[in-house]
Amino acid sequence: MNKALQSDEIYGRYAPRVHDRLQHLRRLILETAQQNAKVGDLQETLKWGQPSFLTVRPKTGTTIRIDKDGADGVDTADVALFVHCQTSLVSEWRVLYPHLSFGGNRCVHFPADKPLPEAEICQMVSMALRYHLDKASP
Repeated sequence: MNKALQSDEIYGRYAPRVHDRLQHLRRLILETAQQNAKVGDLQETLKWGQPSFLTVRPKTGTTIRIDKDGADGVDTADVALFVHCQTSLVSEWRVLYPHLSFGGNRCVHFPADKPLPEAEICQMVSMALRYHLDKASP
């Protein structure tokens, strides 16, 4: 884990409500990774200016990114979880969780007026962190 990104330096740039929701997502991602022995070591970094999580040694999954959701300057605590758009993950999540809101084939939206759906998020994160591993399985 990259120690520099564990600080509030990255998350501190967000408004307090967004900060809190992103930290909640971050905690769910880290806990989910720790609970799955087959997931490779998790590295926390920045990609496209967004907090990102990727598996290394071995590379079992695809990168997960989290960020505020919505246009700059819009005061909202909506957040989103992003994955690579060429994976099948979002289409699989749509089938599993039709009650959630998705953005194309790259993200799932979490509106500020609803609590984060922890069980669904943990399952989606697990699927992303195991994406290459599961794809290679018969």
